[in-house]
Amino acid sequence: MSDKDEIVVAVRNLKVGYGQNVILQDINFQVREGEVFVILGGSGSGKSTLLKNLIGLYTPLQGEVWIEGGNLLAARDDERRLLLRKFGVAYQSGALFGSMTVLENVLLPLDELSPLPEPLKELVAFGKIKLVGLAAAAQKFPSELSGGMQKRAAIARAMALDPDILFLDEPSAGLDPVTSADLDLLIKELAHRFGITFVIVSHELASIYEIADRVIMLDGQARTIVAEGHPAELRDHSTNPWVRRFFNRQPDALASGFHL
Repeated sequence: MSDKDEIVVAVRNLKVGYGQNVILQDINFQVREGEVFVILGGSGSGKSTLLKNLIGLYTPLQGEVWIEGGNLLAARDDERRLLLRKFGVAYQSGALFGSMTVLENVLLPLDELSPLPEPLKELVAFGKIKLVGLAAAAQKFPSELSGGMQKRAAIARAMALDPDILFLDEPSAGLDPVTSADLDLLIKELAHRFGITFVIVSHELASIYEIADRVIMLDGQARTIVAEGHPAELRDHSTNPWVRRFFNRQPDALASGFHL
């Protein structure tokens, strides 16, 4: 994590849901520059819904999302476009266009939003591809890539416009342990070498222990944040029994019907 204390993401009194159906409420947290910050929780806790509200895909029922000093929810037109360019997003599935090569996928944001001349755009795109270890796969199509390579390509595309912040949705989902560990190493290197701030939705404990500077934990029943801190501290010292069970992968014997 960076030694700087600058707050680059601030979420204030956020309430998210659909119509009258409130999924989460009273969501408050801050993310510091250069931090790897993880949003976690059990199935159905609202992790992905929260992420979609943070990146502007959904409109919260209440509250504010501040990105590098700008209120994303209040911003309009050019101001909103400038704020959106401050972060990149890599989705769980990768969301790569199947008819485009890796290079063409990474070029897409540059073609849409960058004033650079075409040869320089391609140079920048290839630089991002090389950075995530896919130089040899630049001319391949997504169907020719492994799951881990698709995740790396998605991260390269998310970095195309040099954002300060990357939002990643379940980056380790569906990956074998070795590939997942390689992706963890990439995230740590990008954070430490380039000062990129990561906000990551995940429930993969092995990855969380490896990469997270700090986490918040969502509870679907409480509909809010029930823990915040370093994962090892929460595992060993949380006063919430459910939080300790989650981090120690301990079953709820009563809920499962077994009495030990």
